[in-house]
Amino acid sequence: MSEGKKIPERAQIDEQFKWRVEDIYANNEDWHKDLQLLQTFLPEVEKFSGRLGESEEVFLECLELQNEIGQLIDRVYLYAAMRQDEDNTVPVYQAMRDNAERIAIELSAAWSFFSPEILSLSPETIEQYLADPQIELYKKMITDITRRREHTLPPAEEKLLAASGDMAASFDNIFTMLNNADMVFPDVANDKGEREQLTHGNYISFLQSHDRSVRKGAFDALYATYAKSTNTIAAVFSSSVKKNIFYARARNYQNPLAASLFDDNIQTIVYDKLIESVRSYLPLFHKYLDLRRRLLNLDELHMYDLYVPVINVKEKSYKYDEAKRLVISACEPLGQEYTGILSMGLASGWVDVYENKGKTSGAYSSGVHGTSPYMLLNYQDNLNGVFTLAHEAGHSMHSYYSWQEQPYVYSSYRIFVAEVASTVNENLLIDYMLHHSDNKEEAAIIVNHYLEEFRGTVFRQTMFAEFEKIVHEAAQNGEALTASRLNEIYYQLNKDYFGDGVVIDKTIAGEWARIPHFYRPFYVYKYATGFCAASVLALSVMDNVETRAEAARKRYIEFLSSGSSADPLDLLKKAGVDMNTSYPISAAMNIFENMVKRLEFLTD
Repeated sequence: MSEGKKIPERAQIDEQFKWRVEDIYANNEDWHKDLQLLQTFLPEVEKFSGRLGESEEVFLECLELQNEIGQLIDRVYLYAAMRQDEDNTVPVYQAMRDNAERIAIELSAAWSFFSPEILSLSPETIEQYLADPQIELYKKMITDITRRREHTLPPAEEKLLAASGDMAASFDNIFTMLNNADMVFPDVANDKGEREQLTHGNYISFLQSHDRSVRKGAFDALYATYAKSTNTIAAVFSSSVKKNIFYARARNYQNPLAASLFDDNIQTIVYDKLIESVRSYLPLFHKYLDLRRRLLNLDELHMYDLYVPVINVKEKSYKYDEAKRLVISACEPLGQEYTGILSMGLASGWVDVYENKGKTSGAYSSGVHGTSPYMLLNYQDNLNGVFTLAHEAGHSMHSYYSWQEQPYVYSSYRIFVAEVASTVNENLLIDYMLHHSDNKEEAAIIVNHYLEEFRGTVFRQTMFAEFEKIVHEAAQNGEALTASRLNEIYYQLNKDYFGDGVVIDKTIAGEWARIPHFYRPFYVYKYATGFCAASVLALSVMDNVETRAEAARKRYIEFLSSGSSADPLDLLKKAGVDMNTSYPISAAMNIFENMVKRLEFLTD
């Protein structure tokens, strides 16, 4: 075998494939100046403590200072985080991010008086303040605060909780450093018989190999590496769960799930109904898995067989430039303005494209009000890479429209709606590529990709959501979340979701240990709900009747432009999707079923 393929250093990546983080700060020195400026705001914040009831002028001045500081914190933290994500092994970036988090926590503690003081104001005073046109802008924000009345503590206790933020962030930070900086995977055999270093970025590419020994080798190597640290990771994760329970109890929530859903003004029944509904469609999922087994000509379907395309032909290679063209063309149903902005962004430093040593794994979209959106990728020249670009571009365009149309206070959309914009783009890309496929084999590959996206986003993320619910309830009941217990829970869920038609390899029991989203409690269910909502919205903008499509397109752009100016469920309902009904899930499952039938036809 030839010498192993190595991951490049950051300096070896061409500048055209790096995001333009220097548009935020030209250099680290400028960043340090703003970090120091933030320190000077601490006494300014404290001047308003106990004074919000004095007058409308004082109240407005306080709100405006809060906006000014908030925007500056956002920029300071964004720059430091992006620099660290470029290469997690650089101590300077680690220190910068730590300093940004530190000052953000100090200022958060200084502002801890704000919500309790608003709650102490009489309804008449608040009504009088809101009559001022300049303060009326903040009505939604103030209403959200008053909604939290029973979960807001006295000022001294709020300050104490705010000051604990640095400690609370440590569990995620520890896992991030272990996962991205310290954990090194071995070299494994690739399709060419070469030894290649296994990484977070290329793991799925190995699992997509049509050589079963390559798939199994990468699968075993990845989980063997995690197994060496499983007790440490279990201790970190268990502590993170206990942190969530502590904050929920401190703020008088029934449980961490209720606490996590509260900000979105969503009842826990939405979460529970998702799990219940998806479980009711598991026979349909099992039908697809059996089709996958038959198309792969396997006697048994193992967990390492779930990602390989079912069409045994060489998958097309998609260079990054081709991926950009496909994504822009696919988004044409969203209008010329949308595609024009996206084209500009992809050509002007929005994206950090390729993997390098120390770079944060996976993909995300980031940025803050007043900056460009930014996308971190670890692009591979395959179909999955194209769809990842479409997904993150959806997030970035959502951010772009919200930042353009909303004031700072409402410029950040809720996570519940975030996955809608990204998944609409993926649905549009599926439709575009199917309409432009050259033959049945290419169409089957694309349909297979959609079914895998559905599996990963709806069935898999719902399984993750159920795992979170079970482990939090177990910890609340005093059960110890040891590595063996976490493995047991996770393994049983895999058996439930994948059914008897799949061999549930014992190794998969430790998969929970590599999921970074578990350090953002009760987050992953939003992928599933977002996918279902996006399925309905994508169909509406592709309506064959142009007047209906245009009306849907207009509603959708308004949705993208709304930020957090209304509650998530209200925003989606205005866009044309009522998540309080079962329709979005049933509509998405109907598309899934039709795609399974289409794959059967294409491979007959």
